[in-house]
Amino acid sequence: MKPLLTDLIGGLFPVAVSDELLAKCQKSEALAKQFIPSTEELNAQDYELVDPIGDYTHSPLPGLIHRYPDRVLLLPRGNCPSYCRFCFRKSSVGKSSNLSKSQIADAIDYIKSNSQIRELILSGGEPLTLSIPELRNLIKEVMAIEHIDWVRIHTRLPITSPELARNFDFSVFENLPKPLYVALHCNHADEIDDDFVTFTNQLRRCGVTLLSQTVLLKSINDSTELLETLFRKLVRHGVRPYYLHHLDRALGTSHFRVSLEKGREIFSSLRGRLSGIALPTYILDLPGGEGKIPAESEWLTESNGNYTAQSPFSDTKRVTYIN
Repeated sequence: MKPLLTDLIGGLFPVAVSDELLAKCQKSEALAKQFIPSTEELNAQDYELVDPIGDYTHSPLPGLIHRYPDRVLLLPRGNCPSYCRFCFRKSSVGKSSNLSKSQIADAIDYIKSNSQIRELILSGGEPLTLSIPELRNLIKEVMAIEHIDWVRIHTRLPITSPELARNFDFSVFENLPKPLYVALHCNHADEIDDDFVTFTNQLRRCGVTLLSQTVLLKSINDSTELLETLFRKLVRHGVRPYYLHHLDRALGTSHFRVSLEKGREIFSSLRGRLSGIALPTYILDLPGGEGKIPAESEWLTESNGNYTAQSPFSDTKRVTYIN
């Protein structure tokens, strides 16, 4: 990476690419566009937001997000081995501290006190950079809570740091008392290499259920053919496509943004080409913390190029979404 560009972008958003990922970026344009900073990130638009999905307004404790009644999101790590240039947390991740032991304990106490919460989701920053004793203890404590039905972990470790993924101790996921789901963030078939497959095979041997989430990205995966190839390849390796995200309106991400009209066209064509096992849900996360809605449905009404969305939390609340 050019030092001046790295310094320039790094002054606003964190910049890091692990050594092995950088070598892979030199062989894959799709990877390079996701991880190598660009001056286009400096072109923030009026409709872009520091907190595009309303994390801060639904955070009762540091590192804990409680947007939906039945689940909470815990962010134990504030950094990642490599940073995605389109990340919806790009204004905060890499700048926030890792949670302390006492902060994690407070989060667990919060979960224990609220019997509506049925699922804990670990995200980040990269949650699998917790030490194995820390991760083991966290999973053990949460799964011991009677009203927690399962735990979900969101990770991109085999892509952002293949070296850490190869040395990961998978015994932490063995013989768990409740189901564990791991959602792998994967946007292009080039990411599903030997490192990725070895990682997923190890998880499957531990009895982990594997899901994926993908972000629709301009000039990276915005075609029926590219997404079909990706989703088929994921299923071939035991990963069930879960979400296809319409890009959130984070600062400096407009060059990645696909129009909602094009996204709907692509997704509609995928319906006729893929089994339901290989077809994720195409979703839009409404700004202000108003929740996820199906991006191709009647939840969205178009008017003069922009959209009005029905909030999933209220039958009467409508939210303006700028396309």
